[in-house]
Amino acid sequence: MTRRERLMATLRGETVDRPAVSLYEIGGFKVDRCDPDPFNIYNSPNWQELLELAERSTDLIRMRMPKVTAAVDNCAGEFFVEESYIEDGSRFVRTTLRVAERTMTSLTRRDPDTDTTWTLEHLLKDTDDLKAYLQLPDEAFSFECDVSGLIEEEAELGDRGIVMVDTADPLCLAAGLFSMEDYTIIALTEPELFHALLEKLSRGLYARTEFVAEHFPGRLWRIYGPEYACEPYLPPRLFEEYVVRYTGPIVEAIKRWGGFARVHSHGRIKSALPMIVAIGADAIDPIEPPPQGDVLISEVRREYGRDLVLFGNLEISDIENMEPSQFERVVAQAIEDGTCGEGRGFVLMPSASPYGREISERTMANYRTMVRLIGSSG
Repeated sequence: MTRRERLMATLRGETVDRPAVSLYEIGGFKVDRCDPDPFNIYNSPNWQELLELAERSTDLIRMRMPKVTAAVDNCAGEFFVEESYIEDGSRFVRTTLRVAERTMTSLTRRDPDTDTTWTLEHLLKDTDDLKAYLQLPDEAFSFECDVSGLIEEEAELGDRGIVMVDTADPLCLAAGLFSMEDYTIIALTEPELFHALLEKLSRGLYARTEFVAEHFPGRLWRIYGPEYACEPYLPPRLFEEYVVRYTGPIVEAIKRWGGFARVHSHGRIKSALPMIVAIGADAIDPIEPPPQGDVLISEVRREYGRDLVLFGNLEISDIENMEPSQFERVVAQAIEDGTCGEGRGFVLMPSASPYGREISERTMANYRTMVRLIGSSG
């Protein structure tokens, strides 16, 4: 089978020659290893072997978003001002929002040696900020989508893999406006207000999802954000209120046009799994083992494997820190547990990828082990 055929057959629950293997963001993110930008960690010589391993030997799943541009009636510029500057070698972005006679600010930092953005200050700090944010007109969230880039990426990829549409859900958009502490308090104690925020953010997101699902049908999607409502952050009853109610329509739109919905959720997912199945999800990742998570992949396979394709369940911390001989046993167990008994399908995949400029030999050896063991499992 080609890599594309293997992945599509897995999503459909068909027989494959061997389980698929993905290195997640490696081979998934769009990177330019030749770009000399000091914030591009992937131009480091340490990264080259790992990037080549992904391209040459894994079942590629390109994580892409459609091109989104402000609609003609978008009025966000009347309320938001963004300023970017470099200080002490780091890139900072300050966003200022003025609405309802209130001024709110956020601040992020990006360092040259790490491929991650740190939020130093969140936009909304309390319920008064939230009430003011709700006064923004819907036109401030009005955007138009273009899927031509997704189609071009798929053509360039050919039979080496598939393109996966990446999208946040309303909960992710809402929770990200607050610090984790403020988010959990407001979500717990101000459900009416938080529902109003989710409803506001969902309207534009649903329209974009429907457009992309219709014009780029039959593809895999990754929906991220449900983990914000998993335990221990919120009780299961609020997962039903904030995820089932608002993420469910995204899944429905994807499936209405023949696509496959993969729910992304780190951490403790055990209590959420029945609800994730109930909204019609086709797959889940990364199914983290204890102590990071609270359920074994063998349990998920046994209870939900007929409904869900399982993507997982190797921890990035193990890839970076575990001795290769020990990690080999972990990978072998993951393959056995992910394919045991009857099930829709399994893709061997880590929970994340390194985000620093240096890749150690131990890390590289463990990635090679993933590829080697999956290749001998067919």
